Amino acid sequence: MTIEPITVKKLHDQTGAGYLDAKKALEEANGNFENAIVRLRERGISISKKKAFRKTGEGVIGTYQHFNGRVGVMLEVNCESDSAAATDVFKELAHNLAMHTAAMNPLCISRKDLLPELVNREREIAETQARKDGKAESIIPTIIENKLEKFYRDNCLLDQPYFKEPEKSINDILVNHIALLRENITVKRFVRFEMGE
Repeated sequence: MTIEPITVKKLHDQTGAGYLDAKKALEEANGNFENAIVRLRERGISISKKKAFRKTGEGVIGTYQHFNGRVGVMLEVNCESDSAAATDVFKELAHNLAMHTAAMNPLCISRKDLLPELVNREREIAETQARKDGKAESIIPTIIENKLEKFYRDNCLLDQPYFKEPEKSINDILVNHIALLRENITVKRFVRFEMGE
């Protein structure tokens, strides 16, 4: 099957994958655009898992200040090499993550950073509410887990829906960039300032 260059470019533009990777994914998907996206995503997750334990000693500080000057963010994003850190793709990622953090105000980077007392409190609130609503005992554990997942999505940076593409999480965005740059990428820390807080 012949894959048109315009289709390869469209897939490249939409996913950030290299042209050769985009063409290969389209060939494997017999020209089906949506299936090609799925294949690229699976490949990105696979690459991400392989690189997850590699050290990230380089990177940049992404910054963002809201137009009215009332909210500002500094966020450290790390990668493996200074050459990757110097790319426009990586710098844009850091800036966009800082902008996202300004808009979405996460409590922490990942769920493992949450204080156990806070998670336990949320668990207790969910359980109390479920019992108050008269839910069957058998489904209360599921209700609690669903409420906790929502709490993580609201408060943990990596779990939050990306403000520019809400169908993807911040972790999905990192996985895509790991596949694109072929390096492990981590968010190390951030600080968010808001006037009056």
